[in-house]
Amino acid sequence: MAPKTPPVLGPRALGRATLARQLLLSRAPDGGMTAEAAVEHLIGLQAQNVRPPYQALAARLHGFRPQELSGLMESRAVARMVTMRSTIHTHSARDCLTLRPFAQPGGPERELRMFTGRLDGIDPDRIAAFGRELVEERPRPVGELRDALLGRWPDADPLALTTAVRCMLPLVQTTPRGLWGRSGQVTLTTAEKWFGRPVGPAPEPEAVVRRYLAAFGPASVKDMQTWSGLTRLKGAFERLRPELVVFQDGKGAELFDLPEAPRPDPDVPAPPRLLPEFDNLLLSHADRSRFVPQAFKDRTWKGNQAHCVLLVDGRVAGIWRTGEPGGRGERKRSRDAAAGGAVTLTVQSFVRLAAAQRTAVAEEAERLLAIVAPGAGHDVRFGEFTH
Repeated sequence: MAPKTPPVLGPRALGRATLARQLLLSRAPDGGMTAEAAVEHLIGLQAQNVRPPYQALAARLHGFRPQELSGLMESRAVARMVTMRSTIHTHSARDCLTLRPFAQPGGPERELRMFTGRLDGIDPDRIAAFGRELVEERPRPVGELRDALLGRWPDADPLALTTAVRCMLPLVQTTPRGLWGRSGQVTLTTAEKWFGRPVGPAPEPEAVVRRYLAAFGPASVKDMQTWSGLTRLKGAFERLRPELVVFQDGKGAELFDLPEAPRPDPDVPAPPRLLPEFDNLLLSHADRSRFVPQAFKDRTWKGNQAHCVLLVDGRVAGIWRTGEPGGRGERKRSRDAAAGGAVTLTVQSFVRLAAAQRTAVAEEAERLLAIVAPGAGHDVRFGEFTH
């Protein structure tokens, strides 16, 4: 008997399924999920800058207030750390202590390989041991850490020294960096010192596959490899195959999923959402067409910087910004909010919005401004429509 062909999930079905798991099809209700639980469910929030984790939760949790996440950071229930794809994420304490070993297979030598020729024969373990002494004595800014390392090894390459410490040690960014409305420069210490607990062993790959599918599925092996930055994950999927359901996309790629995971009807309405730059929704699949139309795939970036993204009907339909363009928006927004002045949010759409869609986008923008700038006036604008 010929093997049964897996059912096909089209782009809308895939998009709706992932949006449901990302809490973007409908927000988690008040009391239905805490900010800490959401951070863990989503396996971390992109945190290249300070504000995106707050904006990401504002799009996903009903009743969210920035002070909730900021308080979790102050109490050390969550922290900022380099994990998947060597990128800074805001993670729960538990994930900070376990996901890094998973995200760094084969040990730090894999990341250090390009720098070993620039360390003048210095044993990376010696660098790591001295680096640990420094950052556990007290949290250190990167520049101070570099200077102390150069004091011990003056002829070594400065970048290679600090990279060795970053690769060899599980470093977290300490507060006030990342706190709402306060922030500060990046200072580093070890996860063990910050949380008062040892770094745990890496979870089994199968456990992380299940978590990934719960947050980003249905998905292929290549999708998870894109999300994690790892390779050779096919074996974990194959070991789980008996307990997973299997689909294929319209291009014939095999997709895996948890049997109990939500897969809504493709025609379920998807409300507009305003996502921060680098939101993991758009970075966690090899094939991003379920969310990013081909015509727009190069329009959400400028150089190496991502724009904040507008979703309409579950797909990228534009970009948005607050404050002034050209890099001054953060300062202007802070001054306006502090002074009780108006904070402007400008939407630039790539599609022509119907009247009802425009109203819904404006309401979503007002909702975001009420969360991130509650003491200021709000001004929602629509930029000129661009094809």
